[in-house]
Amino acid sequence: MGEVLLNIVDVSRSFIAGEQELTVLKNINLQICRGELIAIIGASGSGKSTLMNILGCLDKPSAGSYFINGQDTSRMDDNELAALRREYFGFIFQRYHLLGDLTAQGNVEVPALYANEGAQTRHEKAKKLLTRLGLSDRLDHKPSQLSGGQQQRVSVARALINGGDIILADEPTGALDSSSGEEMMKLIQELNRDGHTIILVTHDPHIAEFADRVIELKDGEIIADKQKRIPVKANQLSTDQQASKTSKKINWSRYLEALKMALIAMSNHRLRTFLTMLGIIIGIASVVSVVALGAGSQQSILDNIASMGTNTIEIKPGTGRGDRRSERVRSLTADDANALKILPYVDSVTPTVRTNVAIRYASETVTGSIQGVGTEYFRVRGYALAKGQYFADDSIDTLEQVAVIDANTDQTLFPDGNALGSVIFLGRLPVRIIGVTKPIQSVSDNSDELNVWLPYTTVSGRIFRQNYVNDITVRIDANVSSDAAEQGIISLLTMRHGTVDFFTINTDTIRKSIEKTSETMTLLISAIAFISLLVGGIGVMNIMLVSVTERTREIGIRMAVGARQTDIMRQFLIEAVLVCFCGGALGIGLAYFIGMIFTYTGSSFQMIYSSTSIVAAFACSTLIGIVFGYLPARNAAKLNPVDALSRD
Repeated sequence: MGEVLLNIVDVSRSFIAGEQELTVLKNINLQICRGELIAIIGASGSGKSTLMNILGCLDKPSAGSYFINGQDTSRMDDNELAALRREYFGFIFQRYHLLGDLTAQGNVEVPALYANEGAQTRHEKAKKLLTRLGLSDRLDHKPSQLSGGQQQRVSVARALINGGDIILADEPTGALDSSSGEEMMKLIQELNRDGHTIILVTHDPHIAEFADRVIELKDGEIIADKQKRIPVKANQLSTDQQASKTSKKINWSRYLEALKMALIAMSNHRLRTFLTMLGIIIGIASVVSVVALGAGSQQSILDNIASMGTNTIEIKPGTGRGDRRSERVRSLTADDANALKILPYVDSVTPTVRTNVAIRYASETVTGSIQGVGTEYFRVRGYALAKGQYFADDSIDTLEQVAVIDANTDQTLFPDGNALGSVIFLGRLPVRIIGVTKPIQSVSDNSDELNVWLPYTTVSGRIFRQNYVNDITVRIDANVSSDAAEQGIISLLTMRHGTVDFFTINTDTIRKSIEKTSETMTLLISAIAFISLLVGGIGVMNIMLVSVTERTREIGIRMAVGARQTDIMRQFLIEAVLVCFCGGALGIGLAYFIGMIFTYTGSSFQMIYSSTSIVAAFACSTLIGIVFGYLPARNAAKLNPVDALSRD
């Protein structure tokens, strides 16, 4: 007897079948020496496949002990058993068990991949083995493009890629014709002479004739163990065959290979992948679009309210609203307005003198608001000309009797549209109309009121005979904090007056209220979009769970050739993350496409995309892949190899 390689001591294996326990193996004792070529034979149901699964660490015994090179497998965890399958065993299955998505060379390289073999080394070894087995012209063919004999040769090459001290062949000729079967058995004998320990499982006595030792099973027990001939002394395995056993170095290329396999799986199942992505695409597109719509809506609203004069600060005499003394405080002057113009954050300033008088034109008399204002008043309040012109600085200096009227006054007094050049009477003061403004929704003016604007010097000098103004309105630059600007204005006027005999009204609070309302609505709609994203994530999890079920056999093959649980989990988790990441990218693209539709339809509305929301969308889609991909990946990693292999 040579060196004992495998040692089975009192091994039994039972399965639960309904309410009964079915014992398949009963107190098996068996020693297998290095270099033997053994055939395990028996009728169907005798337990030979179960014994082979235990020998190959695909299954565990219910009782007894199993030693490999003196190591007790019962004390090993799943990853250590995977290492044994990867480093000591090579499997030749009756149904080949090749991965349909990979080429012949790709299938052969899988065990070396899990053994952390470098890509170049894997490629060279796989080509060398396939060439040796007569498949040099079939390297890039997928299993569906190969004959049965060629597929079986690919599985032999896969069994040898990591060295394969022990080769387990389950009915290696069962799916082959007689000619291919003979060739396969000659190849197995050749491998035995090269130093591999071969264990055949067959029900065919003719195949058993090729073995040096025949073990017969019946009803789960060994009934015969015949040494037919003394094995020929086997050659030692070459250095390159054993190299994989010493390769324990962590190789980051495993992550790249897992990514590559994920891409292959996604490419070969495009419809399933797209349906998986669909929920993420819709969810991400919804989130990005809603944020962009919200930002665009907010900007549009702010632009509109800015044109209404909401980024303004009004300065009034007195100590505050309701101050009865305010009418007697006459400290605000046009010089104060001119002094405020020098502040860097001031956009425009206007003093205002106002009163209500009768407005007469021809036989028509109405009551309206007469306001003496500066030349910058119309910019401060956001008015635009419909026709005519505004009065200029020389009109202020000369107390010129010219006026600009609003659309209400124009429609009331001049229904024929001939306002320009006409003379109206403000009380007893005749003025000539030089301009008409467009309608505007103002936050401070009554939209139904009739308004006539004159130079403030004209009102002060020709109507009131006063040297003070009723109030001053300052428009603040849009990029400056209105609160800070307000404090600067207060400081300047306090310094000029020597006391605080005025108060300010900051109309920017309206802007802030609108911004807050807009943000609240965006948050609300984003929450709805997030729910759709969550639903998309659940869809990813469901599809991935289905994918695990569909690919159970693939998982079993990968485990049989040495994949660790972490390898399986990594692959499925990367697939889930990749699906969500790609779905996120497509979702962002869809959101931009929606924005293009708005642009090309000529809509004045603009979607403003936020880089923060885009980054958050990518992060969210990746996180969904991790969170919702974890459960399917864990389920895949925890599958029993022998159960997974038995699935169709």
